[in-house]
Amino acid sequence: MYRDSIKVDLLIHDLKGPLAVVEAGVSGLLTRLDKYGPLTDDQKKVLVRTLRNIKLLQALVNDILELGRSRAGVINVTCSKISDLIEQSLVEIFDLVDQDTSERIKICSDLPQLRRALEEKGIALSIDEGLWCQELFLDETKVRQILRNLLYNALKYRKNNVQLVVEKRYDHLLFSVADDGEGIPKIYHKKIFESYFQLDVSNNHTVRGHGLGLAGVMVLVEDMGGDLHLESEEGHGAKFSVTVPLKR
Repeated sequence: MYRDSIKVDLLIHDLKGPLAVVEAGVSGLLTRLDKYGPLTDDQKKVLVRTLRNIKLLQALVNDILELGRSRAGVINVTCSKISDLIEQSLVEIFDLVDQDTSERIKICSDLPQLRRALEEKGIALSIDEGLWCQELFLDETKVRQILRNLLYNALKYRKNNVQLVVEKRYDHLLFSVADDGEGIPKIYHKKIFESYFQLDVSNNHTVRGHGLGLAGVMVLVEDMGGDLHLESEEGHGAKFSVTVPLKR
């Protein structure tokens, strides 16, 4: 079983090279008009959509590799600035769905400016100014992937708004992601974290999940010694809360 897992991880890792080449080629066609020639509007649309899906594949590959490392007990603790962690997560999300917003986030110089950019997209960011500038010891890659997956999920299923709250309590980092979508019936609150779980096709509720899926998110959280909690009622949105212990 271990050898089979290594073979799969190696194959997934080897996908990164070809994807990087394809990404560079498509990006070049879009940006190096002096070298490759002008594009029609329809050609630009096709290439932009292609590039977005390449970035999605790259994100999925990184998610799968990190999940494999997590299951192997690998925790990579670094000193990370909270502002960089959140901004990078947002950039990765909007690279997939709204490149203009992604570029706006990249040039935000402070927290108020970022908040204004997010509010225009229906996202409310709640974080203390002091925490925004702090550096904390944690596994940045895992935390960023958890945050990205939960935010993408919330954006996908919201009606209008998403709220991201980030706090620090003693030696723990807490963040919650809430949407105002259709919510998740209580009978599915445990099932939703199981691998490959899908609601019955006759049910009107959409299957939630993207990238790692909630089962993968749960693995990353638990392997860091954290906790993932769901609050949701049918018709009243969903809120996922994560608590992660900080390292010294």
